Formats: sequence, structure tokens, C-alpha cells
Amino acid sequence: MADKQISLPAKLINGGIAGLIGVTCVFPIDLAKTRLQNQQNGQRMYTSMSDCLIKTIRSEGYFGMYRGAAVNLTLVTPEKAIKLAANDFFRHQLSKDGQKLTLLKEMLAGCGAGTCQVIVTTPMEMLKIQLQDAGRIAAQRKILAAQGGAQASVEAPAAPRPTATQLTRELLRSRGIAGLYKGLGATLLRDVPFSVVYFPLFANLNQLGRPASEEKSPFYVSFLAGCVAGSAAAVAVNPCDVVKTRLQSLQRGVNEDTYSGFLDCARKILRHEGPSAFLKGAYCRALVIAPLFGIAQVVYFLGIAESLLGLLQGPRA
Repeated sequence: MADKQISLPAKLINGGIAGLIGVTCVFPIDLAKTRLQNQQNGQRMYTSMSDCLIKTIRSEGYFGMYRGAAVNLTLVTPEKAIKLAANDFFRHQLSKDGQKLTLLKEMLAGCGAGTCQVIVTTPMEMLKIQLQDAGRIAAQRKILAAQGGAQASVEAPAAPRPTATQLTRELLRSRGIAGLYKGLGATLLRDVPFSVVYFPLFANLNQLGRPASEEKSPFYVSFLAGCVAGSAAAVAVNPCDVVKTRLQSLQRGVNEDTYSGFLDCARKILRHEGPSAFLKGAYCRALVIAPLFGIAQVVYFLGIAESLLGLLQGPRA
């Protein structure tokens, strides 16, 4: 049986609502993931996700955990809308007379969705990472200054942390539009495989839980399918996420490596930190992605936007 056709505005609204709800719920964990991935051996500030969050609250206050959230909340609506709508579009184009897609075609649809979303994802991640990691670098410099003894008392006050708007202006002024798209290749290498894994896995898990007599899966099935598929895909592509985070970080801590590109970054991480470094923040990323995509699929499949659009249009004569 063919799936019910959903209008493009409804798809975009559903994706946007899901993104806003999801980001608000899991952003502190995402901040911990970024800081854990960026710290290098010999310069470790945090031992775990909980240690990172506790130290962040102590040094920056509760809202320090939401540094960079404004960027995500602004851009996650178009990002999630593009991802979900693009996957739906490609699935529709690849299907024949409403027949079930083969696994290969499901993967191709996911590949198309992942490729489309990086238009928004790359600049969003670029700005978010600078804001999220600023607290780690400031704390590291403060500790090193305190270890300097007498020098700490005459140290100049730390410069104010820039806002997303200031970062955007500076990047555009100094590097042009390419500055916002630094790490585009690494983002593609993360997001395309993620979508190739996620969308087919979700579709099949969701299908398994769909009663034969029902057009849609129950609420809890869509949520669990989104959580399982999201966490599995997140862990699978975590090595690329570590490299992407390092490449997009403009500020470095004391004695931290710099990188010229994807391969250079991967080689230095492997040489200096070992293979396990590619899994830094993996459990944080799974904890972020699982509810994020679980919520997204529930909103999408419940058709919240269709109900809203129906109310706005009002009853027809």
C-alpha cells in the first residue's frame, strides 16, 4: 500500500518543529561531545560527559551548557526540514507505483538527503563549535595562568567571547563565504553515510512494528525506531565527526595540534592519540541523536503540521 502523500509545507513544518524540540532537550550533551572531541592528550580538561557538564556549570553557570544553542535553534529548522523532505522526495522518485523500495534505493535516497542538508549543516556546525568550545579553551588558559604563580595576578583580563553574529561577520570579512563552509568535505563524509545508514534502518524498523491493518505505526514504534536507527548511525560515523570537529575549530588550546586537511587530521589523531580517539564523544553523540531523531520521526509521522495547516485553512464549505 502506498504511503499517504504529504504536502511539502507540512514536511518542512514537521521537520522544523521536531528540530526545535529535539535541540532544546539534548543541547547540553552536544556541548559535552564537542569539548570531549576537541581535547587532546596531555591537555585533558574533562574525564567524561558528566565531568564536563559539572565543570561547565561551575565555571560558566547553567546557561553555559547552552552556549551556541541560538545558532542551532535558528538553523536546525531548515536543516531538519531539508533532511526529512529530501529523503521523502528521493524515496518518492525512486519508488514505482508505490511499491516498497529495495535496500539499495533506500540507501540512495538517504545519500541524497545527506548531501542536500550540508548546505545548512556546515555553517551551522562551524559557528556552533566555536561557541561551544570557547569555554574549554578559556578554562584551560585560566588553569595554566594560575600554575604560573605570580604571573597570574598581572595577567590581562580575558577577551569577551564573540557572538554568532560577530563570528559570521569576521569569517565573511576575512575568508568570504568559504569561511563558513570550512570542513565541508568532512561534513559530507559524516552526514552522507549517516543518512545512508539511518533512513533505511528506520524505515525497516518502523515497518516491523506496523500492524497489518494500520496505515501508520504506533507512536512508540516510530519513536523507538528513530532512537535505535539514530544512535546506530551516529556511532558508525563518529570517527568522521571527530575529524570534522577538529577541522572546524578555529581556536586551539595550548600545545594542541593544527591540521591542514581531513587526511592530515586523521593521521595526527591516529599517531598522537591512538585509534580510540576516533570514538571520543561517541556515547554523547548517540545520546544526542537518539532522542533527536526519535522526536523528529514522531512529529513527522503524527502529522502535527497537517493539523496546524488544517486549523489555519479552516473548515471548507
